[in-house]
Amino acid sequence: MTLSRFESYAVARAGVARVALGGELDWDSAPYVHKAVAACLAEQPKTLCLDLTDVSFCDCAGGNALLEARIAVRAAGAGLVVEGIGAQLARLLALIGASDLLPAGRVAEATEPARRD
Repeated sequence: MTLSRFESYAVARAGVARVALGGELDWDSAPYVHKAVAACLAEQPKTLCLDLTDVSFCDCAGGNALLEARIAVRAAGAGLVVEGIGAQLARLLALIGASDLLPAGRVAEATEPARRD
């Protein structure tokens, strides 16, 4: 059972959606990534930001969820920015040859969340 907290934000301002993840990103929490990304993409943002700053652990299932999020974002015609990739996740991405698939960057902080799960 995953005890991590999961939050998602859909931001209407300036065409930016933000999904913030925290805790352990694994088999149990991966479905929540899909749900949050889909909710944000429903807002038709120009850019979706995955904020991974508070992710303490990520296994292959979590990494797969992030790569599937990338596919969904691209299919929706939005840009993807990833913030806060920690050392453990960076190593996992390097081991599977996916370091270049999740572009690191920064997006201006969202003001008021339109949705909070």
